[in-house]
Amino acid sequence: MRLFLFFLLISISAFAHKKKDALLILQGDTVIATKIDTVEIKNQDFFTDNDLKVIDSLLVDYKFSSPLIDTLEYVLDDKDVIGNTIKVLTTDLLKERLSNLNDNTPFNLAYNPALEKVINSYLLYRKKYYPALMAKAKYYFPMFEQYLDQYDIPLEMKYLAIVESALRPKVRSRVGASGLWQFMYGTGKQFDLKLSSYVDERFDPVKATVAACKYLSQLYGVLGDWDLALAAYNSGPGNVSKAIKRSGGYKNYWNIRPFLPNETAGYVPAFYATMYIFEYAKHHQIYSELPKFFKFQTDTVRVKRTISFDQISETINVDEEVLIFLNPAYKLNIIPFVVGRDYALRLPSAKVIDFLDKEKELYALADADDAKREKPLPRYFEMDKRIRYKVKSGDYLGKIANKFGVRVSSIKSWNRLKNSNLKIGQRLYIYPKRI
Repeated sequence: MRLFLFFLLISISAFAHKKKDALLILQGDTVIATKIDTVEIKNQDFFTDNDLKVIDSLLVDYKFSSPLIDTLEYVLDDKDVIGNTIKVLTTDLLKERLSNLNDNTPFNLAYNPALEKVINSYLLYRKKYYPALMAKAKYYFPMFEQYLDQYDIPLEMKYLAIVESALRPKVRSRVGASGLWQFMYGTGKQFDLKLSSYVDERFDPVKATVAACKYLSQLYGVLGDWDLALAAYNSGPGNVSKAIKRSGGYKNYWNIRPFLPNETAGYVPAFYATMYIFEYAKHHQIYSELPKFFKFQTDTVRVKRTISFDQISETINVDEEVLIFLNPAYKLNIIPFVVGRDYALRLPSAKVIDFLDKEKELYALADADDAKREKPLPRYFEMDKRIRYKVKSGDYLGKIANKFGVRVSSIKSWNRLKNSNLKIGQRLYIYPKRI
């Protein structure tokens, strides 16, 4: 026993002096471990100033890279607009550069003190994120420009996807907006983005871009101004119309800005600042990292049965992470085969021939895996179709609403319920957003 206690004390002592390599962050009910591999936080009663700087930096990095973001995560704090006073470039130089941009774009990039603060703040505090963003842009921007041109939308609108999602196709906000262009379920459905148990087309870069072009064209048709269309994309055309009314009828964004919701007030300056930084990146010694792919280095093939990413990876020797990057719309990393739905697989161009050569081998592997599977794959189910749900013991409206990703008020409306009382065995009509 004494020997055991001796080794126990030695172990505790060693652990107390060991360099800690993880910071535990509690988010909701989830503990997130974030590695600290450069700075040692010593075992002591209080954090030092250096410890706090490390923790703060890690939290900001985690917030920026989290798969769950707010719509305006790119504008982290209103201090970007009203609080920053440090200048990276002179006012005269900024005026000159904004004037040059303004001459070549339909957006209103005239100098404004609030915009100056945003640009200086981004250059001071966000500069390290731009090389990675620019690498992603080399993949996505040619795709965006193709459809923006097709719908006669200014090509500079491509920068909106950075403000919305930081070019992360599988990102989802806390209120449910999803994808590169941050579509809510209802708006996505309005512009023909399908949602099923296997596929969320809001995450599909091409289909979501086409939907965004349709929506922006619609907003411009109503408002007649691209700056106001930007504001309406964030807060809805109703809020922009009310801001115009409250301003006395002004149609210039900066004149109606005080009457817009707080989030939208920071949204358009974020777009302008992003445009400026991308257009003048080299002048600020900002250079792109090497992109994983260019769009022209990829191609698509149609599948003839349901197959998974791991089966594809095993058969044609392509990394599964590459498949996830190129095919973000498939929620379960499975491509379903559904009659009437031409779901495609995007691959590096060099792997397309391998896929065609080994297609039969791939399908045979999928057949063998299905035969060994204890539980069948989830059935394909389109979320915009109505189902009938039988109320079970312990069910209540909030629980059912959470299960299917809908609102309690919607369930009441669909079933003409006057109150929240349910009976076991009662049938409810539901248009689910998730299974």
